Amino acid sequence: MRKYFDGICPVTGEIIAPGQPVAVILDATFFSRCDGVLVARADGRNLLWAEIATENTGHYGEMADALAYAGVRFSAFVIDGRRGVRQKLMGKYPDVPIQQCQFHQIQTVTRYLSTRPKTEAGRELRRIALTLARTDRETLAGKLGEWHSKWGEFLREKSPNRMTGKPSFTHRRLRSAYRSLASNLPWLFTCLEHPGLGIPNTTNSCDGSFAHWKNKLRVHRGLSGERRRKMMNYFLENS
Repeated sequence: MRKYFDGICPVTGEIIAPGQPVAVILDATFFSRCDGVLVARADGRNLLWAEIATENTGHYGEMADALAYAGVRFSAFVIDGRRGVRQKLMGKYPDVPIQQCQFHQIQTVTRYLSTRPKTEAGRELRRIALTLARTDRETLAGKLGEWHSKWGEFLREKSPNRMTGKPSFTHRRLRSAYRSLASNLPWLFTCLEHPGLGIPNTTNSCDGSFAHWKNKLRVHRGLSGERRRKMMNYFLENS
């Protein structure tokens, strides 16, 4: 295996631009605390990737700029919902539609509420979130409006903070889950509003590849850093 990986030439970094505008999925994953990769993927292949030690909005803007400089034309961006990325891309490419990953949105709601919310309000809100992949913006907006009308007073309940003694919202995680859904609503159904563009509703194309690559890397835990990098580049260039 060492000889095999030593024989792999470094990737050229050349970006082969598709002949037509494409919906570019931008997503990142980490193999350890400061060892990650940001990937731009479209039409089932990786267009560009970069090693990153931390994930910040600047990386996404730089990758989009590199793709545009190489001649890639964007029909849409698909992102996972990381804070600030949408604003960065909208600032640079205001005419390009953005789809926020519905799967990541459900994950965000679940992170705030858990899979088994303790309150009836939380259970109802999670059930609404789970309909994302089979509903549309107007329907979801209506359900959220009805939910908020029903539970608005509950959301506004306050109790003394244990540390400061000052009153604070009692159901903060529930408020955060609702706020996340409501604020991201304009970008959760871009794929339905532009049916001719073939925009994916999730970043699963990247997420599935990440899981596959990580499994492959685990088999070869003893590789040196350089050989491991070559192996990862090989996966990225041939995926």
